[in-house]
Amino acid sequence: MNPLNPQGLKPVSVNILFAIPSDLGYSLNRCCACPETKSARDACFLQNGSEEGKCAELLKKHVECMRGLGFNI
Repeated sequence: MNPLNPQGLKPVSVNILFAIPSDLGYSLNRCCACPETKSARDACFLQNGSEEGKCAELLKKHVECMRGLGFNI
């Protein structure tokens, strides 16, 4: 028994691991959502500018990630 946590660990529902943040009672800001796809998208735009189609796939992945978290983009 751990003296700092006498009740022990409680099991976590799989649904919580994949829940939308608003379902858990807190909100996620757009600026902090999908950091991996956001940084890849931003790097592409910095390197290529807004040239047509160069970053389209990365932009699409970022939009899909944001929508998956419940953002209406």
